Amino acid sequence: MIEPVQLPTPWCDARVTVVVPTYNEAGNLPVLVERLLALPLPGLHILVADDNSPDGTGEVADKLASDHPERITVVHRPGKEGLGRAYVDGIGRALEAGADYVAQMDADLSHPPEALPGMLGTLLSTRAGVVIGSRYVPGGQLDEAWPLYRRALSGWANFYVHSLLRVRIRDLTAGFKIWRADVLRDIDLGRVQSNGYSFQVEMHYLATRLGHTVLEVPIRFADRLDGISKMTTATKVESALMPFRLRRKHRGVGRA
Repeated sequence: MIEPVQLPTPWCDARVTVVVPTYNEAGNLPVLVERLLALPLPGLHILVADDNSPDGTGEVADKLASDHPERITVVHRPGKEGLGRAYVDGIGRALEAGADYVAQMDADLSHPPEALPGMLGTLLSTRAGVVIGSRYVPGGQLDEAWPLYRRALSGWANFYVHSLLRVRIRDLTAGFKIWRADVLRDIDLGRVQSNGYSFQVEMHYLATRLGHTVLEVPIRFADRLDGISKMTTATKVESALMPFRLRRKHRGVGRA
């Protein structure tokens, strides 16, 4: 586990909301929350968007929120509608509540929370609109436990999408990042329609089309220790078709 960067005042007091979508993550969520609340970021808030998890993740989240009412909010959604819809809901609520910066991360502990202060520091010390925790820039790593087929699938997905969309981001499918609130408002979540993991690519594509700077910093991507992956065949099909849809749907998006 890395040591989090100690940011100077007032950077460390920034109003950051971490949006965490959950579905059957009852075992991982308390660990993630503990690590996030331990960061030297007193202005950090956690928003859990739970899709009515049958394993009781929503109840676990409610207990955590009752223990930390000033720092944790729980959104109970009616059912499993996909990662993209959960993020749109959670990010929209974070912006309405006045967050200056919004972070995205998975609940399965694959993203190191301790990297978040450094990512915030990179965002605040540059003109970047979003900073990505990247597996595929120098210094980035994949867990040694990742099987070969998952490495091949992830690498091929990034190559495939990059070839079609010509977006100069190495980790196009990354789910660990921190945004400036004004960039998210410029993107306009209302025009984001992806349901699954392709949500990440659509957000990156829109950010670059609108002229925002995207920076990548290296992280170590860990394999989940508890629970199972939510990647389904339907999700893979959506992701394969998504670049063609994005080019057609967002062809008019961009700076004048």
